[in-house]
Amino acid sequence: ACENWGFFELVNHGIPIELLDTVERLTKGHYRKCMEQRFKEIMASKGLDGIQTEVTDMDWESTFFIRHLPEPNIAEIPGLDDEYRKVMKEFALKLEKIAEELLDLLCENLGLEKGYLKKAFYGSRGPTFGTKVSNYPPCPKPNLIKGLRAHTDAGGIILLFQDDKVSGLQLLKDGKWVDVPPMRHSIVVNLGDQLEVITNGKYKSVEHRVVAQTDGTRMSIASFYNPGSDAVIYPAPILVEKETEEKKTTYPKFVFEDYMKLYAGLKFQAKEL
Repeated sequence: ACENWGFFELVNHGIPIELLDTVERLTKGHYRKCMEQRFKEIMASKGLDGIQTEVTDMDWESTFFIRHLPEPNIAEIPGLDDEYRKVMKEFALKLEKIAEELLDLLCENLGLEKGYLKKAFYGSRGPTFGTKVSNYPPCPKPNLIKGLRAHTDAGGIILLFQDDKVSGLQLLKDGKWVDVPPMRHSIVVNLGDQLEVITNGKYKSVEHRVVAQTDGTRMSIASFYNPGSDAVIYPAPILVEKETEEKKTTYPKFVFEDYMKLYAGLKFQAKEL
Protein backbone atom coordinates (compact mmCIF):
# COMPACT_ATOMS: atom_id res chain seq x y z
CA ALA A 1 0.00 0.00 0.00
CA CYS A 2 2.78 2.46 0.89
CA GLU A 3 4.73 1.73 -2.30
CA ASN A 4 1.84 1.62 -4.76
CA TRP A 5 -0.95 3.73 -3.30
CA GLY A 6 0.45 5.97 -0.55
CA PHE A 7 -2.89 5.36 1.24
CA PHE A 8 -4.45 2.61 3.33
CA GLU A 9 -7.42 2.27 5.68
CA LEU A 10 -7.10 1.12 9.31
CA VAL A 11 -9.71 -0.85 11.24
CA ASN A 12 -9.20 -2.49 14.66
CA HIS A 13 -6.98 0.49 15.53
CA GLY A 14 -7.82 0.45 19.23
CA ILE A 15 -9.62 3.81 19.42
CA PRO A 16 -12.95 3.13 21.20
CA ILE A 17 -15.97 3.47 18.90
CA GLU A 18 -17.74 5.55 21.57
CA LEU A 19 -14.89 8.09 21.44
CA LEU A 20 -15.08 8.29 17.62
CA ASP A 21 -18.87 8.78 17.79
CA THR A 22 -18.44 11.55 20.38
CA VAL A 23 -15.75 13.30 18.30
CA GLU A 24 -18.07 13.20 15.28
CA ARG A 25 -21.12 14.43 17.19
CA LEU A 26 -19.26 17.34 18.82
CA THR A 27 -17.44 18.32 15.60
CA LYS A 28 -20.67 18.46 13.61
CA GLY A 29 -22.42 20.34 16.44
CA HIS A 30 -19.60 22.89 16.67
CA TYR A 31 -19.75 23.48 12.91
CA ARG A 32 -23.50 24.06 12.94
CA LYS A 33 -23.32 26.35 15.96
CA CYS A 34 -20.17 28.37 15.26
CA MET A 35 -19.11 28.09 11.62
CA GLU A 36 -21.95 27.26 9.23
CA GLN A 37 -23.55 30.71 9.03
CA ARG A 38 -20.17 32.45 8.69
CA PHE A 39 -19.22 30.10 5.83
CA LYS A 40 -22.47 30.87 3.98
CA GLU A 41 -21.89 34.62 4.38
CA ILE A 42 -18.29 34.42 3.10
CA MET A 43 -19.26 32.37 0.03
CA ALA A 44 -22.24 34.62 -0.71
CA SER A 45 -20.01 37.70 -0.49
CA LYS A 46 -17.71 36.17 -3.12
CA GLY A 47 -20.64 35.55 -5.46
CA LEU A 48 -19.77 31.88 -5.87
CA ASP A 49 -23.39 30.76 -6.31
CA GLY A 50 -23.47 32.21 -9.81
CA ILE A 51 -20.04 31.12 -11.11
CA GLN A 52 -19.80 29.92 -14.70
CA THR A 53 -16.09 29.01 -14.97
CA GLU A 54 -13.83 26.82 -12.85
CA VAL A 55 -12.50 28.37 -9.64
CA THR A 56 -8.82 27.46 -9.27
CA ASP A 57 -7.67 29.64 -6.39
CA MET A 58 -9.83 28.57 -3.44
CA ASP A 59 -11.50 25.61 -1.75
CA TRP A 60 -15.12 24.98 -0.70
CA GLU A 61 -14.26 24.13 2.91
CA SER A 62 -14.65 25.52 6.42
CA THR A 63 -11.69 24.72 8.68
CA PHE A 64 -9.87 25.35 11.92
CA PHE A 65 -6.53 24.01 13.18
CA ILE A 66 -5.49 22.57 16.53
CA ARG A 67 -1.82 22.21 17.49
CA HIS A 68 -0.95 19.37 19.91
CA LEU A 69 2.88 19.23 19.81
CA PRO A 70 5.30 20.69 20.70
CA GLU A 71 3.00 23.19 22.53
CA PRO A 72 -0.77 22.65 22.45
CA ASN A 73 -3.00 25.62 21.59
CA ILE A 74 -6.44 24.03 22.03
CA ALA A 75 -7.15 26.18 25.11
CA GLU A 76 -6.81 29.32 22.95
CA ILE A 77 -9.18 28.33 20.13
CA PRO A 78 -12.38 30.39 20.45
CA GLY A 79 -15.84 28.80 20.40
CA LEU A 80 -14.89 25.28 21.56
CA ASP A 81 -16.80 24.16 24.62
CA ASP A 82 -15.06 22.35 27.48
CA GLU A 83 -16.37 18.90 26.54
CA TYR A 84 -15.13 19.29 22.94
CA ARG A 85 -11.67 20.42 24.09
CA LYS A 86 -11.39 17.46 26.48
CA VAL A 87 -12.53 14.93 23.86
CA MET A 88 -10.19 16.29 21.16
CA LYS A 89 -7.22 16.11 23.57
CA GLU A 90 -8.04 12.46 24.34
CA PHE A 91 -8.49 11.68 20.62
CA ALA A 92 -5.18 13.37 19.73
CA LEU A 93 -3.26 11.31 22.32
CA LYS A 94 -4.61 8.08 20.84
CA LEU A 95 -3.79 9.18 17.27
CA GLU A 96 -0.26 10.19 18.29
CA LYS A 97 0.29 6.68 19.71
CA ILE A 98 -1.04 5.06 16.50
CA ALA A 99 1.19 7.31 14.34
CA GLU A 100 4.28 6.20 16.31
CA GLU A 101 3.27 2.52 16.12
CA LEU A 102 2.79 2.87 12.36
CA LEU A 103 6.19 4.52 11.92
CA ASP A 104 7.81 1.52 13.65
CA LEU A 105 5.88 -0.89 11.41
CA LEU A 106 7.10 1.06 8.37
CA CYS A 107 10.67 0.78 9.71
CA GLU A 108 10.20 -2.99 9.90
CA ASN A 109 8.85 -3.12 6.34
CA LEU A 110 11.71 -0.99 5.03
CA GLY A 111 14.45 -2.87 6.86
CA LEU A 112 15.30 0.18 8.99
CA GLU A 113 16.17 -0.18 12.66
CA LYS A 114 13.19 0.25 15.01
CA GLY A 115 12.70 3.89 15.94
CA TYR A 116 14.59 5.25 12.90
CA LEU A 117 11.64 7.24 11.50
CA LYS A 118 10.57 8.63 14.87
CA LYS A 119 14.16 9.75 15.45
CA ALA A 120 14.36 11.28 11.95
CA PHE A 121 11.25 13.34 12.79
CA TYR A 122 12.48 14.41 16.21
CA GLY A 123 14.47 17.62 15.74
CA SER A 124 15.52 19.38 18.95
CA ARG A 125 12.01 19.60 20.45
CA GLY A 126 10.28 16.46 19.24
CA PRO A 127 7.83 16.08 16.34
CA THR A 128 5.11 18.54 15.41
CA PHE A 129 1.58 17.18 15.60
CA GLY A 130 -1.65 18.97 14.77
CA THR A 131 -5.19 18.47 13.51
CA LYS A 132 -7.10 20.17 10.72
CA VAL A 133 -10.85 20.00 11.36
CA SER A 134 -12.75 20.55 8.11
CA ASN A 135 -16.35 20.61 7.00
CA TYR A 136 -17.34 20.55 3.34
CA PRO A 137 -20.87 21.96 3.03
CA PRO A 138 -23.17 21.27 0.06
CA CYS A 139 -21.84 23.08 -3.01
CA PRO A 140 -24.07 24.46 -5.80
CA LYS A 141 -21.42 23.95 -8.54
CA PRO A 142 -19.24 20.96 -7.57
CA ASN A 143 -18.06 20.64 -11.19
CA LEU A 144 -16.54 24.15 -11.00
CA ILE A 145 -15.14 24.36 -7.48
CA LYS A 146 -13.31 21.67 -5.49
CA GLY A 147 -13.86 21.00 -1.81
CA LEU A 148 -10.06 20.86 -1.63
CA ARG A 149 -7.79 21.18 -4.67
CA ALA A 150 -5.36 18.41 -5.62
CA HIS A 151 -2.16 18.34 -3.55
CA THR A 152 0.24 16.06 -1.72
CA ASP A 153 0.71 16.45 2.04
CA ALA A 154 4.00 18.08 3.01
CA GLY A 155 4.51 16.31 6.31
CA GLY A 156 5.07 12.82 7.66
CA ILE A 157 2.15 10.51 8.33
CA ILE A 158 -1.48 11.63 8.22
CA LEU A 159 -4.39 9.99 10.06
CA LEU A 160 -7.85 10.91 8.84
CA PHE A 161 -11.19 10.30 10.53
CA GLN A 162 -13.73 11.05 7.81
CA ASP A 163 -17.49 11.21 7.46
CA ASP A 164 -18.93 7.78 6.73
CA LYS A 165 -22.06 9.11 4.99
CA VAL A 166 -20.86 11.95 2.74
CA SER A 167 -17.96 10.97 0.48
CA GLY A 168 -15.62 13.14 -1.57
CA LEU A 169 -12.01 12.10 -0.93
CA GLN A 170 -10.14 10.90 -4.04
CA LEU A 171 -6.54 9.89 -4.75
CA LEU A 172 -4.64 9.88 -8.02
CA LYS A 173 -3.62 6.41 -9.20
CA ASP A 174 -2.10 5.79 -12.66
CA GLY A 175 -3.45 9.11 -13.91
CA LYS A 176 -7.03 8.43 -12.73
CA TRP A 177 -8.94 9.76 -9.73
CA VAL A 178 -10.05 6.93 -7.43
CA ASP A 179 -12.59 7.30 -4.59
CA VAL A 180 -11.43 6.59 -1.02
CA PRO A 181 -14.74 5.17 0.22
CA PRO A 182 -15.95 6.18 3.68
CA MET A 183 -15.85 3.21 6.06
CA ARG A 184 -17.50 3.66 9.45
CA HIS A 185 -15.10 4.01 12.39
CA SER A 186 -11.99 3.52 10.24
CA ILE A 187 -8.90 5.74 10.11
CA VAL A 188 -7.54 6.51 6.64
CA VAL A 189 -3.74 6.80 6.62
CA ASN A 190 -1.67 8.51 3.96
CA LEU A 191 2.00 9.31 3.63
CA GLY A 192 3.41 12.81 3.26
CA ASP A 193 6.35 14.16 1.27
CA GLN A 194 8.84 13.62 4.13
CA LEU A 195 8.35 9.84 4.10
CA GLU A 196 8.84 9.81 0.32
CA VAL A 197 12.15 11.64 0.83
CA ILE A 198 13.38 9.46 3.74
CA THR A 199 12.55 6.29 1.77
CA ASN A 200 14.21 7.84 -1.34
CA GLY A 201 11.01 7.39 -3.33
CA LYS A 202 10.27 3.79 -2.32
CA TYR A 203 7.12 5.00 -0.53
CA LYS A 204 4.87 7.49 -2.29
CA SER A 205 3.25 10.72 -1.18
CA VAL A 206 0.24 10.65 -3.47
CA GLU A 207 -1.85 13.51 -4.87
CA HIS A 208 -5.37 13.64 -3.47
CA ARG A 209 -8.33 16.02 -3.45
CA VAL A 210 -11.84 16.47 -2.07
CA VAL A 211 -14.71 16.69 -4.53
CA ALA A 212 -17.53 18.90 -3.26
CA GLN A 213 -21.01 17.37 -3.10
CA THR A 214 -24.44 18.91 -3.68
CA ASP A 215 -26.02 17.12 -0.68
CA GLY A 216 -24.83 16.78 2.90
CA THR A 217 -21.90 18.29 4.80
CA ARG A 218 -18.78 16.10 4.87
CA MET A 219 -16.72 16.05 8.06
CA SER A 220 -12.97 15.49 7.85
CA ILE A 221 -10.57 15.42 10.83
CA ALA A 222 -6.98 15.04 9.57
CA SER A 223 -4.14 14.76 12.09
CA PHE A 224 -0.60 15.38 10.84
CA TYR A 225 2.35 13.75 12.60
CA ASN A 226 5.24 15.73 11.13
CA PRO A 227 8.95 16.30 11.73
CA GLY A 228 10.02 18.99 14.19
CA SER A 229 10.62 22.35 12.50
CA ASP A 230 14.43 22.04 12.76
CA ALA A 231 14.61 18.30 11.88
CA VAL A 232 17.01 17.63 8.99
CA ILE A 233 15.33 15.34 6.46
CA TYR A 234 17.27 13.19 3.99
CA PRO A 235 17.08 9.69 2.48
CA ALA A 236 17.99 6.88 4.89
CA PRO A 237 21.55 5.85 3.87
CA ILE A 238 20.72 2.13 4.04
CA LEU A 239 17.90 2.61 1.51
CA VAL A 240 20.12 4.59 -0.87
CA GLU A 241 22.76 1.82 -0.72
CA LYS A 242 20.14 -0.79 -1.58
CA GLU A 243 19.11 1.03 -4.77
CA THR A 244 20.03 -0.61 -8.05
CA GLU A 245 22.57 0.92 -10.40
CA GLU A 246 19.76 2.11 -12.68
CA LYS A 247 18.31 4.49 -10.12
CA LYS A 248 21.00 6.81 -8.94
CA THR A 249 18.84 9.80 -8.06
CA THR A 250 18.68 10.63 -4.41
CA TYR A 251 16.31 13.11 -2.84
CA PRO A 252 17.87 16.30 -1.44
CA LYS A 253 18.68 17.04 2.21
CA PHE A 254 16.84 19.94 3.85
CA VAL A 255 15.51 21.36 7.12
CA PHE A 256 11.77 20.63 7.46
CA GLU A 257 10.87 24.27 8.23
CA ASP A 258 12.55 25.41 4.98
CA TYR A 259 10.57 22.81 3.05
CA MET A 260 7.33 24.05 4.61
CA LYS A 261 8.05 27.64 3.58
CA LEU A 262 8.54 26.49 -0.01
CA TYR A 263 5.48 24.20 0.13
CA ALA A 264 3.22 27.04 1.33
CA GLY A 265 3.63 28.77 -2.00
CA LEU A 266 3.60 25.66 -4.20
CA LYS A 267 1.05 23.38 -2.48
CA PHE A 268 -1.42 23.21 -5.37
CA GLN A 269 1.15 23.18 -8.19
CA ALA A 270 2.67 20.13 -9.89
CA LYS A 271 5.21 18.43 -7.64
CA GLU A 272 8.75 18.16 -8.92
CA LEU A 273 12.01 17.25 -7.27
